[in-house]
Amino acid sequence: MEHLSLRQAVERFVPSGARVALEGFTHLIPFAAGHEIIRQQRRDLHLIRMTPDLIYDQMIGMGCAARLTFSWGGNPGVGSLHRLRDAVEHGWPRPLELDEHSHAGMAAAYCAGAARLPFGVLRGYVGADLVTVNPAIRSITCPYTGEELATVPAINPDVTILHAQRADRKGNVAIHGIVGAQREAALAATALVVTVEEIVDELPPAMNSVVLPHWLVSAVVHCPGGAYPSYAQGCYARDNSFYQQWDAIARDRASFTEWMERHVLARPDHKSFLASLGEAA
Repeated sequence: MEHLSLRQAVERFVPSGARVALEGFTHLIPFAAGHEIIRQQRRDLHLIRMTPDLIYDQMIGMGCAARLTFSWGGNPGVGSLHRLRDAVEHGWPRPLELDEHSHAGMAAAYCAGAARLPFGVLRGYVGADLVTVNPAIRSITCPYTGEELATVPAINPDVTILHAQRADRKGNVAIHGIVGAQREAALAATALVVTVEEIVDELPPAMNSVVLPHWLVSAVVHCPGGAYPSYAQGCYARDNSFYQQWDAIARDRASFTEWMERHVLARPDHKSFLASLGEAA
């Protein structure tokens, strides 16, 4: 485990063409890491995430992604992800290949990856039409009951990137609140990078928490506010107004590009990104 800057971590662990999972289910979404990937102009990435959210809309719109594995694509509570939709429907800024699943299917795929099994098994997709558009969803007959069960190929990212509330100085990481599939995505990956709100001498106990041991973590990055405009429980709330404003910003290619150039590309780091939002308010 190493303590790195975000720039160093992305340079080392996120090459173009990599399979990259930026997980965090509504909570602790690693926006800062996604923006640094955009700044470093990574291309041909296979992006993996249960809900792409605004960060993948931004990465797709800036040409980082060639493929997306996901289970729900939208701006939560608002509407479409317009950059994702433009890439799929019109190939702008480049065509995007889709690998769509249900939430349960993605969870099973992460669990299989974490266990180093070739596929996950679930009771799912019954009566759904995803199987007609995703040939990776298949089925097996249970050798014990004769039941027909759905299967999904394991997900094993080259790198998983998470955001967390705390890490200690040895590199043990604590996530509390809504934990989603963070633990499984971490265990399934070849490398694990975690941005954190603070680094402490000792991790305090917390309810509904997951601790990722230091031997699993490739790099820890001290990055306060690294989930914003998502939220970090106990640190700051979700900026719902930003999610609403994003709909108009992302709907038009020109307004999207101008916003990204002003607030992400022109800013050297996440601290200056947060400052730019304050300037625009």
